[in-house]
Amino acid sequence: MKLEYEIWLEFAADDLKMAQLALGEELYNQVCFHADQCVEKTLKAIYIHQGKPYPRTHKLADLLSHLPKKELKGLHEQIADLDRFYIPTRYPDALPGSLVDSMPSEDDAREAMETAETVFKQVRGKLI
Repeated sequence: MKLEYEIWLEFAADDLKMAQLALGEELYNQVCFHADQCVEKTLKAIYIHQGKPYPRTHKLADLLSHLPKKELKGLHEQIADLDRFYIPTRYPDALPGSLVDSMPSEDDAREAMETAETVFKQVRGKLI
């Protein structure tokens, strides 16, 4: 039987795969959304692994603020930057001005993918 944090990591892996597939189809808003989701689920897996309740939030900056600074050292800024994609990539009437031209660019998508891949691999390597 799988442990709860392993299940969260499996869901994170699925989001990472969806982001990769979306990148191949040039669906940059979906790349950014699934990259954000991958990181959110990966961060929540850390909490579960540590036996702590995770904050009931989708905001990555909030999730990071309750983790020890040693976790994901050097990645906090890139992770927090993904927060800008959570709502605007899902809804066409999202907060005006939250993303230039309302859609992430290819560069945004590639940066989001890189962050998600790095976070997922680093955490998975520590936990499993």
